[in-house]
Amino acid sequence: MPLQNIPDTKKGLPEEKIYQKFTIDRPGKIIFVGHHLSTKTTVRCLVRKISLHGAELEVSRYLPVPKNFFLEILGIRDEIGCTLIRREQETAVVGFNMLIDPEFLHHVVKLSFEFGH
Repeated sequence: MPLQNIPDTKKGLPEEKIYQKFTIDRPGKIIFVGHHLSTKTTVRCLVRKISLHGAELEVSRYLPVPKNFFLEILGIRDEIGCTLIRREQETAVVGFNMLIDPEFLHHVVKLSFEFGH
């Protein structure tokens, strides 16, 4: 008897749409990666949503968002390596260079919840 072919409902979807997103609305910083990985230039942003794969950031439409950068979320010591997926007006959709740890994501979401965001 042949195996049943069950279609994968997530096949063909961009990774940014596969993972559950959590609204956190936390301040953050985009840290530019310069020559020899220097990190002098920063731009403020608001991290609207986050998932294991990436985030949606709100950034002034007049400020640049580099293709590759580090993201720092207020209250979290770690910086996350990011790649810009697309930019639409004030919204920048980014993918993390590696899926973040589920426990780290839980910590970020919990921190936002505790501070009433």
